[in-house]
Order: sequence, then C-alpha cells, then structure tokens
Amino acid sequence: MWNRGIRGATTVEHNEEQEILSATSELLQAIIEANEFRPDEISSVFITVTHDITATFPARAIRQMSDWALVPLMCSLEIPVENSLPRCIRLMVLVNTTKGQDEMNHVYLKAAQSLRPDIVKLTNSKGQ
Repeated sequence: MWNRGIRGATTVEHNEEQEILSATSELLQAIIEANEFRPDEISSVFITVTHDITATFPARAIRQMSDWALVPLMCSLEIPVENSLPRCIRLMVLVNTTKGQDEMNHVYLKAAQSLRPDIVKLTNSKGQ
C-alpha cells in the first residue's frame, strides 16, 4: 500500500460562499469518480485557494459530505504569482492505495483546465 497524491483544480466566477462550496464538492466528486476510492482510504486533503477567494473555507464543503468527518483537511493560500489564474481552488488528495502513481487520474475543471493541459489530455485519454 502506498500513499499517492491526486491533484485537482477548479475555478469560480464569483467570490460567493455557495459557489465556492458547490465548486469544491463538484471537484472532489469528480476526483472520487475518476479514481474510485472511499473516504476511509484518504489520509488527508490539502486545499489551497487564490487570494481572491475569501467568502468561505472550501473545506466546509468536504465536511458536509457523507463519511468525510474524520478525514484531515487543511486550507491554505496559494502563493501570489503575477498573472496566475484567478478564483482558483486546488485540491491535493492523499490516498492510500495499491495503484501506481501512473494510475492516478488528476482532475481539472472549468478554467483550471488551462493550468495543466497535458494532464487534462492524459486523463481524458484514459477514460476513452
């Protein structure tokens, strides 16, 4: 069994609580579906946001999901790089698995697809 990292990112149009919570839930659900794991297989989730997301903690969305109450979550700010993608939420899901790193499916939604088009293309080709 290894501890593997699964990356994911999404964006929101507005710095609004419900939109942030919905986008975070949507991203985590997509990561779960793409990688077929259960909450008890997760060692932790590290969440970062850009400086323009301040309306709520994205971790709240994960806490509201069934069976996620005991999964350690940590929110942090992304480093403020000039011309970086605005209103972006990123997840690093650390999962205990027997799968190899090359079997992890990283998920980029909405405008965040521009962050790693190489991974988006690779992940999309695995599903075909």
